Amino acid sequence: MMAGSPRIYLDHNASTPIAPEVVAAITQSLAETFGNPSSRHWAGLPAHEAVERARGQVAALLHSSANEIVFTSGGSEANNHALKGVYFARGRDAHIITTTVEHPAILNPCRFLERLGASVTYVPVDHFGRVDPDDVARAITPGTVLISVTHANSEVGTVQPISEIARIAHERGVLFHTDAAQSVGKIPARVEDLGVDMLSVVGHKMYAPKGVGVLYVRNGLGLEPLIHGAGHESGRRSGTENTLLNIALGAACELAQSWVGTDTIRQLRDQFWDLLQARFGERVVLNGHPTGRLPNTLNVSFAGKIGADILRHIPNLAASTGLACHEGCTEMSPVLRAMGVPPEAGMGAIRFSLGRTTTRQEIEQTVDWLADTLR
Repeated sequence: MMAGSPRIYLDHNASTPIAPEVVAAITQSLAETFGNPSSRHWAGLPAHEAVERARGQVAALLHSSANEIVFTSGGSEANNHALKGVYFARGRDAHIITTTVEHPAILNPCRFLERLGASVTYVPVDHFGRVDPDDVARAITPGTVLISVTHANSEVGTVQPISEIARIAHERGVLFHTDAAQSVGKIPARVEDLGVDMLSVVGHKMYAPKGVGVLYVRNGLGLEPLIHGAGHESGRRSGTENTLLNIALGAACELAQSWVGTDTIRQLRDQFWDLLQARFGERVVLNGHPTGRLPNTLNVSFAGKIGADILRHIPNLAASTGLACHEGCTEMSPVLRAMGVPPEAGMGAIRFSLGRTTTRQEIEQTVDWLADTLR
């Protein structure tokens, strides 16, 4: 079935290709910024200036101050720093609130902190994958120091009411963090609009290379560093700055400003859903919020089927059955389970996540492949 067929990539929530503009920025920096950014001589100064320019590009996308941007090795480090940094700065008997549909880079640090003495409340979500702010409010105790709720779910794309939860948190004197790995570069994620104290950014979800990310930390907020050393990143994250990858992320953030708020990908995603419904009718079901979700994300279930089996029969199609770090597992997605999706539907789930280069022809070809496989 696949002989002579094109290869189609619909897994942009797992990772994006590096944008040509980002490649150009990397190529230019290879010869010009070899010095140590912390060295104040002729070789180090260009590297230092390039890192600070990149910091400003990230800040411009988030509408923050440049000195609130902390470069990290990726989203997992940013999330760990937010959770552990607050915990170790605020006390060993701290209470943390999160949700049942967070990424493992939130859930597993929470479980680690529980072993150290923290108490954690995991707030449930509804059948759309959306958390009720009132449930969060009811979970707050006098010992609550931090609430962490993802901005947009990586599997079903549901966008959470972040600004409302942040307002509730601040009314009770609680810090608020959001994992914005999937949302930054796709939908507006201005920190003053969201009202967050901390926000995590991931490079390879927004057309930069893997191995770089950011933790936005509101000015005046004291966190215990996750990595101790010579005091880089204004003492917040030690380790010689990764000039090359920081430049790449800065370029990706500058490029993203022209994409945030555009409707091109959303329209193509909706056309994809229309084609699936026309071909499969009630045999295909949407997972996630019907409108309040990422513009590129379409998670559907083929009832009575196994999503992994479907994808195995379409080797030229790159899509997933859930988180990329969970691929190869044939169990039902914990996110769908938390949403109350029945197993007969949840096991047949496939996540299609579109990107800036996805075409109508690729969508039509994908639907044809699915029809051939399920026939």
